[in-house]
Parts: sequence; structure tokens; C-alpha cells
Amino acid sequence: MGKQKTKRYAAMKRMISLKDQRIKETDRAKAKEKKKKDPSQLKEREVTKYPSCLFFQYNTQLGPPYHILVDTNFINFSIKAKLDIVQSMMDCLYAKCIPYITDCVMAEIEKLGMKYRVALRIAKDPRFERLPCTHKGTYADDCLVQRVTQHKCYILATVDRDLKRRVRKIPGVPIMYISNHRYNIERMPDDYGAPRF
Repeated sequence: MGKQKTKRYAAMKRMISLKDQRIKETDRAKAKEKKKKDPSQLKEREVTKYPSCLFFQYNTQLGPPYHILVDTNFINFSIKAKLDIVQSMMDCLYAKCIPYITDCVMAEIEKLGMKYRVALRIAKDPRFERLPCTHKGTYADDCLVQRVTQHKCYILATVDRDLKRRVRKIPGVPIMYISNHRYNIERMPDDYGAPRF
């Protein structure tokens, strides 16, 4: 029977020290010292630039007739609350409202199947304007955030917490939501639109 080799744990490779005689003088260069960071020095970071129209207390591009981007769950919750979407929007904003629906949101509603056929019928209403999507994939949240970032003329209608959290970081975009069986708009803070540093 042959001998079994046992593994040695915590075995280190032997390294030649810099003071060894076998190393030439030219190879004995000192290791580069790390520069200590000066705490008083200004820190550089990337800050997204926002249009100048947002640096007042409100977004100057918003005005009647209001353009409202509708999310999938907003339609579903409107049906559960028995609300007519267009009429309830007008009751909330006291002006003409044009609901917009993207191809991604339509695809999302179609994927939900027969259970949500009422939502699909409402989404195909001629009062709803269709917005074509040019990007790949059908993830509606990314699509809506991208549209709201590019064009500041939209109000986003959603009930989704994660989407609301993402959109709140973009200045100049009001959010419409459902509470107490009616539509509401989130109150804009007093320093709304001011750059955040």
C-alpha cells in the first residue's frame, strides 16, 4: 500500500525579502506610497443636469390638457374601486385629461390573461392615446421611468410603491394615485425642482 499525501493547511509560499542578496539593486525599487486623501479637498461626482424650467416651484411644462401616463396596476385598482378613469382624472385635476398608454403596458395587460380582460377592454378605449415603444423588452416600469425622464410634460398614474419611489427621485414629475376610492396627486414639496446635492 502506498502512502497517502495529507494536505497541509495554512501553508504559505515562501517569498524572497527585498534585502536578499540575490536581488539586484535596480529591482529593489521602493513600493509606491499611497497618497493620503485630503479631507478639505472638494469631492467630484457626477450630478445629472435638469432643465432650467424645473428650478421654479413647479414644472412649467405641465398644464391643461394634462397628459397622464397610466400604469397597469392603476387600471386594475381603478376597476376594483369602480372608478371611470377619464372622468375621475378630470374630477381630480379640474381640467381636461388625456390618458396615455404605452405598448409595454398594453403587453403587460395582455400577458395577465382572461382574468384581466376588463382592464384590456378599458385600455383599448379610444379616449386613451397609444404611445409606441422603440426599445427592446416589455418591462413597463423602465419604459415609464424613461419616458417621464425624457419628457417632463407627463403626470404618472401608478399605485406601485417601487415605481413611485423611482419617480420621486426625478424632479418635475407629479404622481397620481388612488386613495379612499378617488384619485389624488402627491403634494409637491416646497423646494420642488431645486437641484439636490
